[in-house]
Amino acid sequence: MLLFTPGPTPVPQNVRNAMAQETMHHRTPEFEAIFEKTRSHLFKLFKTDEVVMIASSGTGAMEAAVINLCHNTLLSVNSGKFGERFGKIAKAHGLGNVEIKNEWDTPVSVEAVVAAVKANSDIDAIAVQVSESAGGLRHPVEEIAKAVKEINPEIMIIADGITAVGVEPIDVTHIDALIAGSQKALMLPPGLAILGLSNSAIDKIGEGKGYYLNLASEIKKQRQNTTAYTAATTLVIGLLEVLETIEVDGGIENLYEKTATRAQAVKSALEAIGLHVYPKSPAKSMTTIDDESASEIRKLLKEKYGVNVAGGQDHLKGKIFRINQMGLIEDYEMAWVVNAVELALDTLGKRAYDATATKVFNEITFGLGK
Repeated sequence: MLLFTPGPTPVPQNVRNAMAQETMHHRTPEFEAIFEKTRSHLFKLFKTDEVVMIASSGTGAMEAAVINLCHNTLLSVNSGKFGERFGKIAKAHGLGNVEIKNEWDTPVSVEAVVAAVKANSDIDAIAVQVSESAGGLRHPVEEIAKAVKEINPEIMIIADGITAVGVEPIDVTHIDALIAGSQKALMLPPGLAILGLSNSAIDKIGEGKGYYLNLASEIKKQRQNTTAYTAATTLVIGLLEVLETIEVDGGIENLYEKTATRAQAVKSALEAIGLHVYPKSPAKSMTTIDDESASEIRKLLKEKYGVNVAGGQDHLKGKIFRINQMGLIEDYEMAWVVNAVELALDTLGKRAYDATATKVFNEITFGLGK
């Protein structure tokens, strides 16, 4: 079975091998050396002033960012399940919340964020997804961050990059917290979250908020190559292997280029066989298709063609399917996925199979016909 859900993503064999070694105690010089190497790679990946690893899902990092960087009112962008979550986190901690809500195929506009900030002087932090995986769209986060900082540089910009870090370059010039999760482009099992922080964010964190998710405690300890609480040792070991593999495979810029090509190839291949891409501004992390036969297509992909893709949630349940494009994916596996989708359409009597999807995918992936 080929796993092509946008998280968890497949874990490469060499990474599984690295994590299968004997369990290591986290308060040892040996693990501290691994932690130090991993941090060094993360600084190159995030390009932020500080990086912090937390033993949690990505939601834990979202909550840590909100409670440590928002002291009054959070402006949250809700164009999907995960944007909605930021608002729920703020309310759970008694913070004010101003929400900009759009349909799940619609990215927020810079103008809407600017208007909200100007209308409410209590807003001291903004939370937005770089890639909102509920519908597979890309928000203009960098442009939003720049515009907001021009109005008030004290407002903290929290960017959920859980399906964006390791997928595409992100300009962190005006971003204060950039969040990643292990089970997405970092190609690990779930359970490790990472935050890249700006110096301005560190200043605002001060002594920190909360207990387990107190970022001040973690910053202090992680600068000493250890953690405030028990480290996710196996996942950190796996993360080091992932980051070293990326480096050996041509570096992160090469991975970005391959992912961008793959994203364009999949999108074009599926559009060529008559399918419609759901979001108005598609993210590179996944291709999301809206179709009345989405459930039947997913069922055929899994049961007949050995491909597991994700469906939709809430009002999009049964109406979309989402194909992962993150990580170190073999071209022949991705080619089979688009081919399997075309075969499924033929089985459902929606379109006669003629290998168009594979042809278009190959043309873009391998530069054929140029």
